[in-house]
Amino acid sequence: MLKSKPLLIDRHPGRSAQTIGMAKELGTSPDLIHEPTVGVVGTKGDSQCYLGVKDKVNAIHARLRDSIGTEPGQLKLRLVEPQYTVATSDGIRNGTREMRYSLIGREVTNDALCEHLEASGLAGTIAVVACDKPPVGTLAALLEHNEPAIIMSDGAIHPGIDPKTGGAIDIVSAYEVAGHPDPEYRHHIASNACPGIGSCGGMFTYNTMQTFIGVAGMQPLHMVSPASDDPRRLNEFPDELVHHLAKMIEADLKPRDIVVRDSLRNALIVALAVGGSTNVVLHVPEIARAAGYENFWKDVMTPEEFNHLSQYVVPVLTDARPYGKYSMVDIDKVGGVQVIVRELLETGLLNGDVMTCTGETLSEQVERLNTPGPDGTVVYTVETPYKPTGGLRLLGGNLSPDFSAILKLAGVEGGLGDNLFRGKARIFNGQSDLLKALDDTPDSFQNNDMVIVRYEGPSGAPGMPEMLDPTARITTLCRDKGIVIALMTDARFSGGSVGLVIGHVGPEAALGGPIAFIHDGDEIIADLNTNELNCAALDGPDTLAKRKAVWEKEVADNGGTHPFCGDADTRLLHRARHSAVPASRGGGIHPNREVWVKEPREAERSGFTPSNKTRPNTTKAF
Repeated sequence: MLKSKPLLIDRHPGRSAQTIGMAKELGTSPDLIHEPTVGVVGTKGDSQCYLGVKDKVNAIHARLRDSIGTEPGQLKLRLVEPQYTVATSDGIRNGTREMRYSLIGREVTNDALCEHLEASGLAGTIAVVACDKPPVGTLAALLEHNEPAIIMSDGAIHPGIDPKTGGAIDIVSAYEVAGHPDPEYRHHIASNACPGIGSCGGMFTYNTMQTFIGVAGMQPLHMVSPASDDPRRLNEFPDELVHHLAKMIEADLKPRDIVVRDSLRNALIVALAVGGSTNVVLHVPEIARAAGYENFWKDVMTPEEFNHLSQYVVPVLTDARPYGKYSMVDIDKVGGVQVIVRELLETGLLNGDVMTCTGETLSEQVERLNTPGPDGTVVYTVETPYKPTGGLRLLGGNLSPDFSAILKLAGVEGGLGDNLFRGKARIFNGQSDLLKALDDTPDSFQNNDMVIVRYEGPSGAPGMPEMLDPTARITTLCRDKGIVIALMTDARFSGGSVGLVIGHVGPEAALGGPIAFIHDGDEIIADLNTNELNCAALDGPDTLAKRKAVWEKEVADNGGTHPFCGDADTRLLHRARHSAVPASRGGGIHPNREVWVKEPREAERSGFTPSNKTRPNTTKAF
């Protein structure tokens, strides 16, 4: 049911004054001012990612306004002015201390939309989202509000073209040449990498999460892959969105009816199949929390099951940047993300019976879209995949007792002979120290170094920045020298990062996790056969006790915070330091679990498990 009308508002001139004034200014009838509200929301920020959002919001708002009225067939709702949230630019801020605000932007989006949705009492919402953190914050707020709502991606940017070579380049290309000695060449790549408008075009975090939101059911699948400047986003999609929202309101179809256990599982399986960003395992616990599941890794999917799916069941189906060749606009040219969904549905790897925002099941939506099969160049089949295993792997072991460490296996370019890396620790107590070493002494990095970057987690940084800048430089260094340098951190990575990089190691160093007790020269082993990340030196109880005692004294002498932690010199950073949950729970700002789990629900058990009959290398059912 729609939310009830405010009590006696029609008798109160003070409460009616501005609603009457707004109706007149927006061109709707004052007779509708006591009806439930409907509106559009969008995201704004300081990069090209957000430049196309306003036009889409205005187009949708205009379609909504034209659909509202008192005549038969019109929506009898009160229209409100579009509202926007703000976020920083990941691309511009990578490698700086300002990058600490990136993940916090997800929380700020959630907070801002919570106020708008709840205080305005929106009974219907259409959201236009860009970049990668605001969409997750938007979805979380819509799930908490739990009134009919639908999301549309603003769309991706087109690849840049290097005029000297004719090759496609993008923002990751620019970060990869950051260590190049020729400033003119660096400027040449930067000048051509990001033409036009739209969010990052590869299968980085933005497109990973847009695909996730579509498969989870909150965005029509065919609206995920078109570019930001695609005319359909202004000329066709707004009418479709208004139509779908009206049907959702009529049917009382709400976000928590759509984002359920099996739709979350579907979306994560597709993230594996597209070689998606490591950030997906940071965002899915937050989305699940907002959907009413207390602990994603317990209520929806266990880490062991996730790894089994990635190792034995779900291969990578896309030849996409950063590990491959193509962009999201290329995926759109061969049929869109629905091609990937169809392939996984037909091979029994997804549950097609879950509901979506179009009022159809996932299978029905794919069928209606006349979805083609994989083209074999950009999108591959399960039978003959682009890569034989899924793109991500979670690691436990004595360095990751939270079982939170994440490796983007799809992006590994070397160093995992026999599925094992063995290297010597090289410690950096903060990202800035690593960047200085890469700038000043790049030749000091040796084959089989395991670079450790710590005190950059949710509490330690604070804010858990991503590390595209150093990982891109290390990737270029490894390619130039023909060596392997691994990196592990309690921070996170961009979806554009490639190489043997392991993030989200938890508990984090700032909270006394084992990563804080590693010394230079310690042997670090990443074993993909057992999915463990270990430091042999920490197995000895005497060694661990001695190192921990030294660390505890450093914390005590510094007033309770380790001296290598970043400054929490704003209210937002202070909140993050003292209120952040671990990476395994989303890394967000949630000081009280009983408050942030709204109407928790048992994980419904449909009995569905993906079939693995088409995967001959599967070793066991799950």
